[in-house]
Amino acid sequence: MDDINKKSKEELLRDMKPPGAYLDSLSGFTDIIGTIKQAENAAKELLIETAESTGKKKDPENSKTPQVPEEETQAEEEPKNEKTQEELLEILDALVGLENIKQSVKSLINYVKIRNLREENELPNPPMSLHMVFAGNPGTGKTTVARILSELYKAIGVLSKGQLVEVDRSGLVAGFVGQTAIKTSEVVASALGGILFIDEAYALAPDAGAGNDFGRESIETLLKLMEDNRDDLIVIVAGYSEPMERFITSNPGLESRFNRYFYFEDYNSEQLYDIFDSMCVKSEYILTEEAKEYAREFFRKLYEMREENFGNARHVRNFFENIVTVHSDRVSKLDGHTRDDLTMVILEDLKKAEEM
Repeated sequence: MDDINKKSKEELLRDMKPPGAYLDSLSGFTDIIGTIKQAENAAKELLIETAESTGKKKDPENSKTPQVPEEETQAEEEPKNEKTQEELLEILDALVGLENIKQSVKSLINYVKIRNLREENELPNPPMSLHMVFAGNPGTGKTTVARILSELYKAIGVLSKGQLVEVDRSGLVAGFVGQTAIKTSEVVASALGGILFIDEAYALAPDAGAGNDFGRESIETLLKLMEDNRDDLIVIVAGYSEPMERFITSNPGLESRFNRYFYFEDYNSEQLYDIFDSMCVKSEYILTEEAKEYAREFFRKLYEMREENFGNARHVRNFFENIVTVHSDRVSKLDGHTRDDLTMVILEDLKKAEEM
């Protein structure tokens, strides 16, 4: 192979002319093309020789094309394990509280199903908008319900993919003129076939006097793309109740497209305890009877003293994680670690966790 390389270089050097010689006449351009072609052919021959010396055949025309392993191709083609409508409704029913939301979701599914049946029977249907407003305090299950809805709509044929794309203002708005429309368009493109979930959507429309804010550009772009892709895209805007109402009324286009409101109420003390208990069960932590009573009282006080923007399940999650930290600190100091030690949560764990 060294002889071949040497010969190729010698031929190239022999054929090349001194600098400026190609410009002496118009016919010199033909020589340039010929030299370039010779260089390309030599490079291709070198690639072939190198591939053969290693026992691999390589097509120089496609040398830059990455080869995907067969097992990876098969993995991509495997169908996604999709849940049925019945399974998804069971998951919805298993959520703590949210009775009004569960009923609203089921009514919406029934509405879509009957609408499809009317269409199959060539009956007229009024215009339909499935875009929604999820209003309520944080930690009330808005994202969880949106995820279930995306899969439900896929199961009944409303959406082609059923994915949920979560975003907030930072994911839609850029810092320079003209970039926000591009950024918003890219996010919408990733959500086609599913649901685009915009958290704290009112941040896109700041109060009057905010100057030349790019959030308005994002809203206008979003409204156009919602209309262009109305058959395979659902948008859910979410956030605190009052700011969301102001947001929707700030733009006539928003009012016309978002006409379904889902209000997520705060969890009561018993529901907060049920959420906490489900976290313990899932992670295999067992509370003593004293610890259970203390937890019930803790959530009763938490609910009674809640403020306007109560964190709901977020407070529960924080309390649970503090308990796990305290439990780990206590058990790590023991000489031996039995299974009971690793799972049992005592009253002192909860008291210390509350102080964190």
